[in-house]
This record gives sequence, structure tokens and C-alpha cells, in this order.
Amino acid sequence: MTDWPLPHDGIDSVVTIGKFDGVHIGHREVVAQLRERAAGRRVVVVTFDRHPLSLFDPERAPKPLLSVAQKVEALQDSGADLVVVLPFTTEFAALTPAEFVRDVLVDGLSASLVLVGTDFRFGAGGAGAVDTLTELGAEFGFDVVKLDDVCLEGGVKVSSSTIRDALLSGDVTTATALLGRPHRVRGLVVHGHQRGRVLGYPTVNLEENSEGLVPKPGVYAGIVRVRGEDFLAGISVGKNPTFTDVTRDQVEAHALDAEFDAYGTTAEVGFTHWLRDIESFDSVDTLIVALHKDFADIRDMIARGVLHL
Repeated sequence: MTDWPLPHDGIDSVVTIGKFDGVHIGHREVVAQLRERAAGRRVVVVTFDRHPLSLFDPERAPKPLLSVAQKVEALQDSGADLVVVLPFTTEFAALTPAEFVRDVLVDGLSASLVLVGTDFRFGAGGAGAVDTLTELGAEFGFDVVKLDDVCLEGGVKVSSSTIRDALLSGDVTTATALLGRPHRVRGLVVHGHQRGRVLGYPTVNLEENSEGLVPKPGVYAGIVRVRGEDFLAGISVGKNPTFTDVTRDQVEAHALDAEFDAYGTTAEVGFTHWLRDIESFDSVDTLIVALHKDFADIRDMIARGVLHL
């Protein structure tokens, strides 16, 4: 167990545990509730380096909304003092509920309070539930608080799977509402086919396999962050079928009213509004007309206050 990233420092901590995929408004509320109860104690979020299904049934494992690094940053932004990322290995999955409590919560984190959701399960085969944790808390000397699910009006539960489905269908407006912020992907800015400048819209082109779930191919309005500064942008996701030499889906963003050389830096692209499907145009001139309309639509959204930083 010594290779687990646990502090073992004896600092009194309040702890919550979960996958926290996407770090949506429900997850943020959990951290806020934990901080409210902290009373000067360290606020710790325990999460995992992969979805459990990645170990047990990889074909059914959902694509993560965020990379591990993005998730850690989002949890820290939500108010966590310490984020512990445990490797979800065969060894870890075999722990009994009592072993998990002893090794992770007590010896590793010095937990005096643990806050979990109503459907929390832990230990080998999901043998432990909230009642199990409460009983073990009484034995090991920590309190357990059960937090109800965060729901939208109408009782719809906020969930990572709902956000994932929204992104994969291009519904970034719903994803933004459930996340409490625009969904973002990030990666190294690389050289593309240099067509953006020729077309009049130079773009920030992210490397393949960038961090974060890439939404459905299409044209979006949103935000691009370069060197810590945000710019309103038009974004293209896909292969751009007008040109036959584009062989992979690309994420490209054109920052409005800004020029910079971002090659070799890391950029972050946030998706706020869907504009249209990716189309194959019969000529470059027709494509340019479509691009002009896209950016006219984006500027109209800015003028109406629909799109803003």
C-alpha cells in the first residue's frame, strides 16, 4: 500500500470519495458542503485514475469527460485542499470495506468526517454501502454524512453520463448548464494544413489526443485560452470533408479580433454554443461564404449578450 499517494501525515481531514468525472455542479456542491463542515480541518477529495469499468469491462467503460490532470485542477478550483488520485488496480479493487477504511481513510488521511452520496459503494464487489461506512466510522472514530443528489428543476439528477451524452450529440448548452462552466479540451498547439490563414481565419489547432472529451463534430462558438488569456472564438471539430487530405478529427479555434503565435504552447478550447454540422462544400469560395456566416452569427451572439467571456 506504500505506493499509494496518501499523505500519512496525521493532519485531521474531512473527506469525500468518488469518480468525480467532469466535476459538474453536483460534484462542486459536494465539495462546498464538505468545506462548510470542515471547521478548519483539511478538505480532501479522493478520486481514481480511471473508471472501475476500465479494469472489469473495458469495452463498457465510458470515455472520461476530463483527463486526470484536468479533474484534479477542477476539484482544487472547487475548494479541495488536497486531491488524492488512487490507482484503480486489481489490488485496490480487492480491498474489503474494512481494509479500505483502515488503509485509506484512517491511516492514510486521518479522516474525522466522511461525506458521500446516497448511492456510494466501496470495497470488493461494491460490498460496502453508506450504512457499512457509518458502522465502520463508529468503530474507527469518524463521522459519516450522507448528501442527497443534486437535481435540476423537475427532479432531474445531474450526472456525468447525461453530460457525456449531451457533448456527443453536440448539445454543449446543456453540458455547460450541468457543468456550471463550458466544457473544455486542451492540448499542444501544432501546425495544421495552414489553410486557416488562406481562408482568412487563422486557427489554433490542437494536437491529436488532447485532454478532455471532444464533442460531436461540428461548428461551435466558444472560448479559446492561450497563455492564460481568454478570447471569444469560432471552433471547428471534425475532418473538414471539403479537403481530402484531412485524415483525423481536429479541434481548431479562431480567436476573434486577436492575433498571436501559439505554436508549441498549450491552449484550452471551451464550447458554449452549437452552430451547425460539419459540411462538405463544392468549392473553397463556398466554404469561405459559410465561414463568413458562422462568424457573423457569433458576432450577433456577442452583440445580444448570449456569448461573452
